[in-house]
Amino acid sequence: MYHHQVDIRVRYADTDQMGYVYYGNYAAYFEVARVESFRQLGFSYKKLEEAGVMMPVLELKTKYLLPALYDDLLTIKVTIREFPKVKIRYEYEVMNEAGQLLTTGETTLAFIHKETRKPVRMPENMANLLSPYFE
Repeated sequence: MYHHQVDIRVRYADTDQMGYVYYGNYAAYFEVARVESFRQLGFSYKKLEEAGVMMPVLELKTKYLLPALYDDLLTIKVTIREFPKVKIRYEYEVMNEAGQLLTTGETTLAFIHKETRKPVRMPENMANLLSPYFE
């Protein structure tokens, strides 16, 4: 199982009229966590796309438990529980500085060939970086 976490400060522009983080912004927070998790492993989405592989989101689930507010420092925890093949599923937990669980989520993405748009297996170099976490 692979874990990573990233901190994000809530900007004023991220909030709605009630002062809560606008619900649609959580998808962007999840993306930041995904991208940074691969960067931490030594791999990037940019390298993936340069190798001819794209990762569209197939599914997004979000459960809102408590609101995040302007200037909160959020910790986004990302987990990959199953070794990816053609699809990869991420789980997320969003916590505030007090350690309160605010939001949970999941995304499922597919690996596809950039030109043909057909499913492909996870690239070998990416698999090599993730495999130690699943032994």
